[in-house]
Amino acid sequence: MIKFFKKYHKWVSIVFTIFILLFSVSGIILNHRQLFSGIDVNRDYLPSDYSYTNWNNAAVAGTTKIGVDSILIYGNIGIWLSDTIGNKFTDYNNGFPDGADNMKVSKLFDSKKFGLFAGTHFGLYSFNETDRSWSNIELPIHNQRIVDITEKGDTLLVLSRSFLLSSVDGVNFKKQTLPQPEDYDNKVGLFKTLWIIHSGEIWGLPGILLVDAIGLIFIFLCITGLIYWIIPHSSKRKKKKNKPTTKNVRIRRFSLKWHNKIGWITVILLIITTSTGIFLRPPLLAAIAYARVGKIPYTELDSPNPWFDKIRRVMYFEDSNIYIIATLDGIYYSDDNFKTTLKHVYGQPPISVMGVTVWEKLDENTILIGSFEGLFLWNLATGYKMDYITKSPIKVKERGGPPLGDFLVTGYSNHFNNKEIFFDFNSGGWNIKNGLAFKSMPEQISNQPMSIWNVALEIHTARMYKFMFGNFYILFIPLAGLLILFILISGTIVWWKKH
Repeated sequence: MIKFFKKYHKWVSIVFTIFILLFSVSGIILNHRQLFSGIDVNRDYLPSDYSYTNWNNAAVAGTTKIGVDSILIYGNIGIWLSDTIGNKFTDYNNGFPDGADNMKVSKLFDSKKFGLFAGTHFGLYSFNETDRSWSNIELPIHNQRIVDITEKGDTLLVLSRSFLLSSVDGVNFKKQTLPQPEDYDNKVGLFKTLWIIHSGEIWGLPGILLVDAIGLIFIFLCITGLIYWIIPHSSKRKKKKNKPTTKNVRIRRFSLKWHNKIGWITVILLIITTSTGIFLRPPLLAAIAYARVGKIPYTELDSPNPWFDKIRRVMYFEDSNIYIIATLDGIYYSDDNFKTTLKHVYGQPPISVMGVTVWEKLDENTILIGSFEGLFLWNLATGYKMDYITKSPIKVKERGGPPLGDFLVTGYSNHFNNKEIFFDFNSGGWNIKNGLAFKSMPEQISNQPMSIWNVALEIHTARMYKFMFGNFYILFIPLAGLLILFILISGTIVWWKKH
């Protein structure tokens, strides 16, 4: 049995080393998004799936009309000024820091009183009409990621992933923690729990740095393992030429010593990191997508804020003085300006575990909700729901199935000649009424680079390997995780038997 483990520990490791190195490097980059936000990668160097075609790849989140013939289109492409036909596009990103990641806009809002605001991954920006540029606004929160912007009368409302912020002057903001929901159980999603264990965020910055160290350990083990395997072959060649091999022997012994020592000391941490990663991608994601577990005490999850990292959208209905809040736990409402517990709105349309991507008020009773489950019309008063793309009843899905619909909706617009356009992650922009494609992307937009953070994400989630494995790439994460676990366990068994 030991011979079996020794043999296949070596050969599985050798074959899989390149992927372990890519997992490790990409994981470190993912843990420090803002640090790497200024670095981009030319899309010409990436597989064709990552080229912009027909406004795909979450290029567009939405549009905002700022004049009779002026429309701002925004999303992962930043912000661009266009006409109502969509024939001309002008760069509207002046003032944002360099880097594609810094120009990703989740929400653009034209306030009646304060003007234009943009919510990005790294903060809130206001548009200065005088110098035609964006300026960052300091907010009283640690995580500056903004997910939504709206207003109630003369008050500007800005939503982060944990707090609601309000301002009466468009500059100074007050932070508000939303009341807990009526069905609050002090639990969090199992997916979220495994996610932040995998990234190390569960223990804040120290945890992140620990996981970075684990990534470096994986890299060290790969390199020392390769050295140990390569050097014997090199030594044999040198012996044939009657050359000394003392240096090679020292390097080989050093590599083996520290490969074993570092390996067995950290093996539990390596196994935990690998095991949690297996469940963060399909198909195993389906098994945990809707599961809820208790908060782990004394961690980032153990927050007194019941909405910590859960809020995604907000909407205010003036006629009824009601707020509607979209969260990772469902849709809730407040009819007393957040003075008491939030109440659950039952019968919501399907919403992907990845969150809401379209959140539009059609009238005082009806909203349009989009996510990776599709695009749905929902009448809050009657409870009526409809698939807005196919104009048909919503398909009932079995619980535990894939958390994806027929359309991976990333954005919506009704401003281009009043035509309704939805944007699918894979196929791009389409006219809902007749299925025709949206206007072709101009080269100045389609040639935009991809942030190195997003490249790292595509590598870490194995989507980057689709060009090699086709649709079977979806199985790569669980198979890779099992193979890495085999490498770690077999190596530990061989070391234990020897020592």
